[in-house]
Amino acid sequence: MSRPLLVSACLLGLLTRYDGASKGHAGVMEWLRRHQRIPVPVCPEQLAGLPTPRSRTFFQGGDGMGVHEGRSQVISEQGDDRSGLFLRGARETLKIARLCGCDEALLKERSPSCGVHQVYCGEERISGLGVTTALLKSRGIAVFSEEDLDRMNP
Repeated sequence: MSRPLLVSACLLGLLTRYDGASKGHAGVMEWLRRHQRIPVPVCPEQLAGLPTPRSRTFFQGGDGMGVHEGRSQVISEQGDDRSGLFLRGARETLKIARLCGCDEALLKERSPSCGVHQVYCGEERISGLGVTTALLKSRGIAVFSEEDLDRMNP
């Protein structure tokens, strides 16, 4: 029986990335087909009201968990604090997960919203969670990235 799975829209080939491109991933599409999963596309940054294309963003002082706890921020290239917008996008994504019955999410690694294992703090790649990933995990939704697919059950 097919089950819904929250999926970063860019991984499905939708033009939702900050630069207006996609990160369409053939391995993701094949995994979804093989596991008979129904993708529920989301882009937390678009759900927050940010345009596409939009300024590149990164963390300052931590990761997405830190944003939820008020210890870090999401900053645009121009130096604008986008933390509130990223929190809004995370909440909207959680609503969609609940509406669609998703108990798992496949999200884009290193994204400030969707990073599962790594994100950028300035120009440095660090271990950490995106803002949306942190919220979903705290609400019991299992989250994995496109880079985890090879290590998961075939």
